[in-house]
Amino acid sequence: MADANPEQDPRPEQQPGGAGLPDDASGDSSPASQETPPDQAAVPDQPAAPEDDGRMPPEDYSADSSGYDPQSGYYDGYEPTEPAETALAESSSPSTAPVVAPPPPPPPAPVDTKDPEPESDDDDDGMLRMSFMEHLEELRVRLIRALGGIAVAFAVCIFFADKIWDAVRQPAANALKQLGFPGELAQITPTEAFSIIWIKLPVLAALFVAAPWVLYQVWAFISPGLYKKERRLAAPFIITTAGLFILGGCFAYFVAFRFGLTFLLGIGVNIGVRPIISMTEYTDLFINVMLGVGLVFELPVLIFFLTLLRIASPRFLLQNSRYAILLIVVGAAIITPTPDVYNLTIFAVPMILLYFVGVFASYLLVLSREGRRFPWGKVMLWFLVVGAILALGGYMAMSVYGLKFIPAWPFFAR
Repeated sequence: MADANPEQDPRPEQQPGGAGLPDDASGDSSPASQETPPDQAAVPDQPAAPEDDGRMPPEDYSADSSGYDPQSGYYDGYEPTEPAETALAESSSPSTAPVVAPPPPPPPAPVDTKDPEPESDDDDDGMLRMSFMEHLEELRVRLIRALGGIAVAFAVCIFFADKIWDAVRQPAANALKQLGFPGELAQITPTEAFSIIWIKLPVLAALFVAAPWVLYQVWAFISPGLYKKERRLAAPFIITTAGLFILGGCFAYFVAFRFGLTFLLGIGVNIGVRPIISMTEYTDLFINVMLGVGLVFELPVLIFFLTLLRIASPRFLLQNSRYAILLIVVGAAIITPTPDVYNLTIFAVPMILLYFVGVFASYLLVLSREGRRFPWGKVMLWFLVVGAILALGGYMAMSVYGLKFIPAWPFFAR
């Protein structure tokens, strides 16, 4: 029955020499009959049938058979034996090339235990990194240089001490003469004249003369924390800040201090009070007013820096302008040497105007950041129109009403 179906018989076909035929009916074969010629060896890639090595075809087993593995065709624990045909085929098959072992993987990269450096941003181009001690050292150097510049200016101003004193006493002398008194100041103590004429006033003049140098040192200290494009504002910062400080001193000397002093000295004249002004009291008041107004005129620079550091914005400043005006009036009341509303207005109005100048500078900075430009042509045209109207009004006041121009407030008098 095994020879009836040659497709299921894995044994080699019968050869003319009788190879592969059984010797007896029992199916036992001799060793000579089991030998297979080399040219008729089984191909290695054709596995033997399952029934030749003790297995049964997979279709004879159900999926529910216990311990049966459909992939291998064996029950659990069964170890098949290699058939003779397969062993002979493997011995007669040509030798294969030895398997080359894959190269070993590369060694792992060394692990960096240091802290990773922060990634540099494009906006940080040109920004310097300094430690806390380096900041302190830089501050010390800038302070020494600023004081050195003031010392040099003081050494120059001391040669003009008499002329400086003559300019300082002019507001008091003019106020006394207007009230009908001699324009002289009183020396109460023996050292008053020396300490005021040769020390205090030259130091005050040196502060105004050395203001550009001192402000340059301030800029040099803060510039490492600015972007590269923002460092280009060095020259405008120094010129504007020094110019506003000197302008504030001129406003205090020619306008505010003169009117305030005349008011103060004339309070008791009609009731028999004769003013006798001490050099020390007068000089202290003069210095306080000059420095106070000079610092107040730096308000636009302060607003500009608050916007530069993104602490404030033009919209915020405009929305809170009423609170700013209140603080300005309180500050003007402290600086003003008189308690009257007239002199308070003289101090407060320029400060309020300076506040809005600072808001305008802040707006220009925001426009520069956004890549927009301010329409300077239209604004200058409006300024020319307003200036022409004011000039026409002044000419009519002088020609029609007979007023004369004087270099003092209110600038027109009969």
